Amino acid sequence: MTTPAVEISNLTVEFGEGDKKLKAVEDLNLSIPSGESFGLVGESGSGKSTVLRAICGLVEPKSGTLRINGETLAYPRNSSFYQSVQMVFQDPYGSLHPKHTVDRTLSEPLAIHKLEGRETRIRRALAEVGLDESFRFRYPHQLSGGQRQRISIARALILEPAILLLDEPTSALDASIQAEILNLLERLQKQRSLTFLLVSHDLAVVSHMCDRLLVMQFGKSVELLDRESLQQLSPEHQYTHELLEASKGFQKKLTTVR
Repeated sequence: MTTPAVEISNLTVEFGEGDKKLKAVEDLNLSIPSGESFGLVGESGSGKSTVLRAICGLVEPKSGTLRINGETLAYPRNSSFYQSVQMVFQDPYGSLHPKHTVDRTLSEPLAIHKLEGRETRIRRALAEVGLDESFRFRYPHQLSGGQRQRISIARALILEPAILLLDEPTSALDASIQAEILNLLERLQKQRSLTFLLVSHDLAVVSHMCDRLLVMQFGKSVELLDRESLQQLSPEHQYTHELLEASKGFQKKLTTVR
């Protein structure tokens, strides 16, 4: 049996103490094969982004086990973890240092991990996200939202990870730019045989990107679906039906993105 790229067993994450304690994620289980695009879907507060932060080591779980390629993750994460797993955040402006040029943004991960071939790696990373070398010495405020997100993706890819965690990667962008970024991610996933774990509240985005998806509510798993079931609007759980109803223009947007 092939070892999953990402495996989560009985994950529970809590915030606060006493009467103010909140279970952000409760007893979550999922397994993602290598090369698959997997989605986590739910309303704000459903716990889906907390799952990504737990994998990255940004929050420490109360209990449960996290494995990457069969290796149990320790807290805090070591540097080798970040060469295997990288994250693309929701806000491309907030995730880029405002006083760092694109060149410095892309150079820093290489310096931290002591990787050689800086020039070649930077040129290749920019080319892969559809930007030429004229962008190297621009600052974030000199870039459009779509260009900033392309730089964020390039920064994540420059270490050549096998797994990308995507936290609402298009929600801060205009609809037309969303489609460009989704198509870029889809192309890169196929070219590099990447494993994606995508968080989104947008069912059109998830249906476009993901082979399977897990619906979450109040930190718990609700329903596991494949792409076909979602596109045929045939979920079993009432909450998933409600998400479909709440996603205005779902079918129209899905057609536009594709």
